[in-house]
Amino acid sequence: MKAFMDKDFLLETETAKHLFHDYAEKLPIVDYHCHISPQEIYENRRFDDLAQVWLGGENPDGTFAGDHYKWRLMRSNGVSEDYVTGSQPGLDRMRKFSEALELAIGNPMYHWCNLELRKFFDYHGCLSPASVDEIWETCSQKLRTEDTMTVRGLIQKANVAMIGTTDDPIDSLEWHKKIAEDPSISTKVCPSFRPDKAVNIHKEGFVDYMKKLADSVGKSSLNSVEEVCDALVTRLEFFASVGCRASDHGLDYVPFRTASMDEVNAIYKKAMDGQTVSVEEAEKYQTVLLLHLGRAYHRLDIVMQLHYSCLRNVNERAFRRLGADTGYDMINQNTCGGNIAQLLSALEETGECPKTILYSLNPVDNAQLGTLLGCFQSPELPGKIQHGSAWWFNDTKTGMEEQMKSLANLGLLGNFVGMLTDSRSFLSYARHDYFRRIFCNLVGNWVENGEYPNDEAALKKIVEGVCYYNAVRYFNL
Repeated sequence: MKAFMDKDFLLETETAKHLFHDYAEKLPIVDYHCHISPQEIYENRRFDDLAQVWLGGENPDGTFAGDHYKWRLMRSNGVSEDYVTGSQPGLDRMRKFSEALELAIGNPMYHWCNLELRKFFDYHGCLSPASVDEIWETCSQKLRTEDTMTVRGLIQKANVAMIGTTDDPIDSLEWHKKIAEDPSISTKVCPSFRPDKAVNIHKEGFVDYMKKLADSVGKSSLNSVEEVCDALVTRLEFFASVGCRASDHGLDYVPFRTASMDEVNAIYKKAMDGQTVSVEEAEKYQTVLLLHLGRAYHRLDIVMQLHYSCLRNVNERAFRRLGADTGYDMINQNTCGGNIAQLLSALEETGECPKTILYSLNPVDNAQLGTLLGCFQSPELPGKIQHGSAWWFNDTKTGMEEQMKSLANLGLLGNFVGMLTDSRSFLSYARHDYFRRIFCNLVGNWVENGEYPNDEAALKKIVEGVCYYNAVRYFNL
């Protein structure tokens, strides 16, 4: 029987062990998409105890922040919300979490959590109801007293070279500027442009947001779609000046429905007058914005990321209480692959298709995305159009393997830009270690099965590329 989570965890062959330990393990991390706070990085937040960094909870402004993967695990064990996101004592919350984790056999959370304890706290036991009190005391003491356990310390421990945060177009990027001016911060922290509130004309808050967007570019109002597009590009250019490398669109599905500008302006006026727009009308407006922004991304060499097929906030009662991004989302089914192709084709028609990463939350779409990539690649850059890493509910061992096998079957796995955390937790960098082990094991098995030659130079290039260098090249780092 193998030991639990030893140095060769998930590495089944000698080739896999060699590839991980000699090439992948020590490479820096490029975490090009996440949701952590640049303010907390600049201010070098220190956590008071393990529950703060592990579970998070309610902020002073009434919003909630934390690792909602862990929240969902607790809820699955029938834990009261007072312990999940609420105000119960931190140790009691951790005890409730440990009771749930003990039952999580087969769940990647079990691996992630124990990797977090090993990598950040040098604790090599397992989190369980029997060990939680000891872990609480040991880890909380380190968080309170050790210089390496602040936010910046955790980032440095994880060897993170680049962090791509997620930022609204109206954001001042104050904290990114301060980070860039601080020579003591070695990690590159780049803002990412997330214009969802301007794109989602059919959702609540659109009118109020348009007023804020107008104000951000020094206008009293935005009276046409052309003015909306100009305002967004103005803000995008500002983001680029502060080091933006990527945009990110969180879409229910990717729309593509063409219309004249007169028609789209009439739809915009209807929405601004407080009237409900139809699905078809919303899609026409969204298509104009996505095309306009796509061309701007290409001009500014900013990566376009499209995340879709998530059904969000499905528990209305919980949403009213806790708000968005608190663990009440699910995989959706969409048939928008043809729309994505039309969007990229329209951008390609004028030579303005940007570097693009496509993520569907539904793993059924893996093969469709794999075939779509090959239709829009370019001499501009190897792997210009990417099948994004197994995202959110798919970043399990099985989900990662299926995504990479699909990409290998239908494209060039060696040009893949690799893993991201998509997380709100400063401990989530352990997921890169998890990914690298799974990737090296996959490649190692192919080699030992005689499916790829034991070519040291080629294997080194592939492993180091997928784990680090491809992302460096792709995001111009």
